Amino acid sequence: MIQLRNLCKTFGEREAVKSLDLTVPQGEIFGLLGHNGAGKSTAIGMMLGQVWPTSGEVRICGADITSDRQKALRHVGAIFEAPVFYDYLSGWRNLKILTHYTAPTPDTRIREILDWVGLSGREHATVRTYSHGMRTRLALAQALLPNPKLLILDEPSDGLDPEGIHEMRQTILRLQRELSLTILLSSHLLVEVEQLCTRIAVMNQGRLVFEGPIASARRKQDAVRLKVSDFPKATAGLRTAGLITESNAGESVFLTPGVTTDQIVGWLVKENFSVHEIFRQEQTLEDFYLSLMKPGVAPPAEAARN
Repeated sequence: MIQLRNLCKTFGEREAVKSLDLTVPQGEIFGLLGHNGAGKSTAIGMMLGQVWPTSGEVRICGADITSDRQKALRHVGAIFEAPVFYDYLSGWRNLKILTHYTAPTPDTRIREILDWVGLSGREHATVRTYSHGMRTRLALAQALLPNPKLLILDEPSDGLDPEGIHEMRQTILRLQRELSLTILLSSHLLVEVEQLCTRIAVMNQGRLVFEGPIASARRKQDAVRLKVSDFPKATAGLRTAGLITESNAGESVFLTPGVTTDQIVGWLVKENFSVHEIFRQEQTLEDFYLSLMKPGVAPPAEAARN
């Protein structure tokens, strides 16, 4: 649905996006992550034809955005930056006006969309009376007007309270499940990304530093939590046996490459240690993301494409 090839964008002497290659497969919820200034919004702007690439290729739904923008965006809906509405008009009237800029849309379709986003019953109230969450749902309704196959959402939960974030998450999952939409989601809420996305890409200072399944981002580490009788003696023996490389804080051990937890348990039982608990420690998406943001840290092997 989205293909970026060697995409670059410079503003004066500043390189906002550098040699970006990215593929978003059909039918996935794909997360785009990065600090402020990482180049995410610039990249999305180029996908939507609002920012002109300095070089490289952008293909959306199979069409080149620079040579055939209308075809590329025909089946694309988006929430990009801060949506703007006529506050003195109703939500319904705002949507009706927007259809004049896109394509004629039957009232039945608009009612269906309002029901999808949870605004039925408030569509005739003026937008100035809407809460932040209702404005966000109206923005989502706007994005759904063209009956899209691809939905690009830039920080859709920004500023929402916990209940609003939960409702937005459930709406996104429902849209993907029942309408088979492909969704590109840019967000700073890593917990949301972890619960929604199947694949992610991480940008740092204009460059792609990781792209792959979210399962790879949450890969199991070599660290293993271990509760055992006489931890110091047990870890000393495990180190001598070549099964671990080090221990940490009296509760974790780091396995020698190729060693499994079964081997650790087997050795401990054989040496008459009581094993109370053992499990591999899995890093969170936040741990993984922050590790990529450290200066001078090389991208992990998974960044080569999973």
